Formats: sequence, structure tokens, C-alpha cells
Amino acid sequence: MAHITLQDLKHSYNERPEDDDDWALKHLSFECEDGGAYALLGPSGCGKTTLLNIISGLLIPTEGRVLFDGKDVTGLMPDQRNIAQVFQFPVVYDTMSVYDNLAFPLRNRGLAGEAVDQRVRQIAAMIDLTDTLHQRAAGLSADGKQKISLGRGLVRADVNVIMFDEPLTVIDPHLKWQLRSKLKELHQQVGTTMIYVTHDQTEALTFADKVVVMYDGAVVQIGTPVELFEKPQHTFVGHFIGSPGMNILSCELDNGKPVLAGEVISANPIKQTPPTGTNLEIGIRPEFIHFAKSGLAVKIVRTSDAGHFSIVETLHKDQSIKLLVPEGAEIPTENAFIEFDKAHTQIYADSQIIT
Repeated sequence: MAHITLQDLKHSYNERPEDDDDWALKHLSFECEDGGAYALLGPSGCGKTTLLNIISGLLIPTEGRVLFDGKDVTGLMPDQRNIAQVFQFPVVYDTMSVYDNLAFPLRNRGLAGEAVDQRVRQIAAMIDLTDTLHQRAAGLSADGKQKISLGRGLVRADVNVIMFDEPLTVIDPHLKWQLRSKLKELHQQVGTTMIYVTHDQTEALTFADKVVVMYDGAVVQIGTPVELFEKPQHTFVGHFIGSPGMNILSCELDNGKPVLAGEVISANPIKQTPPTGTNLEIGIRPEFIHFAKSGLAVKIVRTSDAGHFSIVETLHKDQSIKLLVPEGAEIPTENAFIEFDKAHTQIYADSQIIT
């Protein structure tokens, strides 16, 4: 296991980067605690896999350093960093049995037969592969093969970090929930530092103790799932996490109070008045808006049934506002009033929170 420190990292695939768009990673520094479970979350092209490959040693950053337990490993190859990596698509030896696939990393490092057998059977039991240990890997389904990849990442007890690069992509949807839960359980059992790359918020929030949200080559927030949901530090986090995402509404400030299309909105007090010309926005999640007898006048646009609640889209002048309404609650059919929960109403200046 290792405490991982990333210092002032930047990376470009361009030999002579000249402007901001030339950088895949623009500038970031953060730490992964020894034994922690982290997820790198963001859309395609935001720099997640680039960052993972820098941590693993598959890429050397253009600028900055990578440290494992305080030791600079920036220039070391992957095999010198003592890491395990599980890729997006299964990497297995089809001609070998499931047992031999799991045993391969241990045998390759000279472990004795009894120690290998004990560890292989322990990991196989963890990921429900015991019944298939003596089958050839070629005969397994895609999710069975990916379980082997997961097992090979977990079988070595001496690794500094296990890294997962979107490992559930090929898994059938009905099995994803089971494997996500299994990975969380496995982390609790083995206690190894784990870093999981995904664009799927459900995977990230289910697996990780802390989620590193990335956007356009930068880290915009690091936090627990609750912190990311209840107080996004950047409008992208509010929009990207949640279903539906946070309402982001253009506003103005009047004596420190947000004004939405002429209506004063109750919100947390701002910490500092932003300079003139700043783009100001209100952020409020659909969960924290409700219909009321008075308040902000809206027109009901559409209602979508989502099981235990309904998603109601409304319109206040030219701005769309979504609410989540519990199952069975009365929903107006045309015009209504809504109120925001003050404690969960945030103000953003140029996409950064100021409340």
C-alpha cells in the first residue's frame, strides 16, 4: 500500500504546447491516502486515463512529480512501482484455466506452490470464481473474463496501489450493480489503496470513499459523495452529479442577495462580493425545490414519471427549473409557485461557489 502524492502535474501530448488547449492535464496537485478508495470521475476527454497512466508509470508527465510514500517515482517504469492495473477490456490468457490465470502474477514473482494455492482460492472465493477455477478462460463470458482481470489485480498482497480503468464497461447492466458492490466489499477486506476511473457517477459514488471530479484537464472538486451532492464547489460538479443534475440559473446580486429575473431568492450569504462583470448563477438541486402557495411563479412544462418520484420541468420566464416531487404528491397542471430550500441554495461566480 502507498500514500500517493501528485505535485504540480501537467501533461501534453504535443511536443511544444503553446496554449491552454494543448494540455491534456492543465495543473493539478492532490494526495491519495494510504488504503483509501478513490474514483477519478468525469466525461470522456477530461484527462482521467492520462492521470491514471501517469500514476501507473505508463506515461511520464510533462511537468510535476509523482511520489509513493514520499519517494519520487516519476521516472520509474510500471514494474518498478509495484502496482496492479485492471483495464477497460478483459486481459486474460484464454488457453489457461481460471486458476492458472489468477496464479500467474504470483508464480511470476517466485511464490511457493502452497502460498499460491491459498491466495488464488481466497481471491476466487471473494469474486465468485471458485466453481470455474478449472475451466479454460476461453469458455467464459465477457463478465466472467473481466472477473479474472479483477482477480489478477487483487491477487498480489504486496502491491502499492490497484488501479481500475473503467473495468465494468463490458459487463451486462444487471451484473454491474453486483460487481460494484463486490469491489467495495473487496476494498474493505484487502485494505489496498485503490483508484478507479469512470465516467459513470453511480460507479464512482458506490465505490469511492472520495471522488476526484475532473473537467477539461483539471480537478474541480475532491470530496465524499455527500459533499459533492450537497455542496458542489463548481457548477460542473452540480450538473454532472445527480439525476437530474443541479439547476443552474443566471442571476444578479442586489446588496449581497441573489435576484432571479427580478425576484429576490433566499440563499446562503456570500463570502465575498465578486467583481463587476462576473457571471453569476444560482445552483439548486431539484430535490431541494418544492411547490408552495406563494413564491417564484412558474409554468408547468412537462412531468415525467420516475418511479418513486416525478421529475417536473417548469419555466420561470426564460429559465427552465426542474423539481423532484415524491410519489403521490399533488402536481399543478399549468401554473404554480415554487420555493427554494435556503440551506441548499448556492451562488456561483464564474462557475465557482461563493456561498
